[in-house]
Amino acid sequence: MGVVILLVMAAGVALMLTRRLPTAFALALLAVAIAFLAGAPLTGKNSVLDTVLQEGAPTLAATMIAIILGSWLGKLLDETGIAGTLVRKIVEFGGDRPTVVALGVLAVSALVGTVTGSAPAAMLAGIIGIPAMIAVGVPKVTAAGTVLMGIAVGIPFELPVWQFFSTALDLPIPTVRGFMVKLFPFALVAALAFVLVETRRRGTEHAWSLKSVDAKPRSRREHLGDAPWYALLAPAVPLVLALGFELAIIPSLLAGVLYALVTTTRPGEMNKRLLRTLYGGFEVAAPPIALFIAIGILLAAVKLPGAVDALEPLVKAVSPHNPVVFVLVFTLLVPLCLYRGPLNVFGLGAGIAGVLIATGIYPAAAVLGMATSYNQVFGVADPTSTQTVWSAQYAGVTPQQVMVRTLPYVWAVALGGLCVTAATYL
Repeated sequence: MGVVILLVMAAGVALMLTRRLPTAFALALLAVAIAFLAGAPLTGKNSVLDTVLQEGAPTLAATMIAIILGSWLGKLLDETGIAGTLVRKIVEFGGDRPTVVALGVLAVSALVGTVTGSAPAAMLAGIIGIPAMIAVGVPKVTAAGTVLMGIAVGIPFELPVWQFFSTALDLPIPTVRGFMVKLFPFALVAALAFVLVETRRRGTEHAWSLKSVDAKPRSRREHLGDAPWYALLAPAVPLVLALGFELAIIPSLLAGVLYALVTTTRPGEMNKRLLRTLYGGFEVAAPPIALFIAIGILLAAVKLPGAVDALEPLVKAVSPHNPVVFVLVFTLLVPLCLYRGPLNVFGLGAGIAGVLIATGIYPAAAVLGMATSYNQVFGVADPTSTQTVWSAQYAGVTPQQVMVRTLPYVWAVALGGLCVTAATYL
């Protein structure tokens, strides 16, 4: 039966790769199929309806709330001009020096990447940053890659991601935070190497410049959308509270929302801005929330006793335990997290992680290290991820071009993360 379950998983991957079904729907259907194959009854204990669907759907509820709050803060950074001001100040400082401008946009991308991921983060940093880089001669592919590599620097400190891995892998937040801190230097060095190498190796290419804003402002701040200098600290507030003071994730994100609001908005306008940006945040958060509901259902299915018993001997037979072999094998398998592949943690990879933990093949902390290392690759180089598609198209290139240019750098990040995992947990 384990072989049949693996074949069903492969069919699910095919449905996602060919885009016959959206990822969330494919994962939910896959979960129901696995539950029936595992011999689960329709209702009752360890059943399809009560355990997989009813209990599985809200499994990642805390992550969903964190996603909503992160999206809410992201909308505030956009509407209040905080993100735009950060990018403009960096561009003004960099002048006509391509490398300096690119490094500045990289820093801003990393900062907004700690608040919200995916396309919203790319847009916050890239709407101004990408044309500004191209205007001073940064090649288009490098400009798109710089924003993505910057977001990847912020991913280890993205609080909703901490919550996701904590809930999905049943690990305490301090464990997740501890590994993310270890992963951060690899992401930072790779991003800096990308900018320094690619901007110099490719030379300058002057293509098109940032268009001026057609408006009739009453002041320079309204024209540029400048936020007060103290408001620019808003993206760092949740991170400082969660990392420095070890405050819980949801209160940290709420504090960031309140700080961004109070430092940019007049008292009489606060209510309207709060509601407007909150509703906008829900719109941004809807796709990942649907995905996390499906992932929760899949995790419940692969943890059923029948599924564990069927898959345990097969997975044990192919899972390396020697630390060196572990690093070599899973480094070679990095491409399987691309194109919504089986090791993509925001897809079938979540189910595989659940199997590895439920069967006791690897400790949960080792699975965390593997999953977060792969997530660094997916977040930058996957041509199907929304942030990669948006950044590439906005820069005027294809997602595949961005993948080819960035993949060597993020592959090295995954290698570093896997080495730390093997040395620490195996």
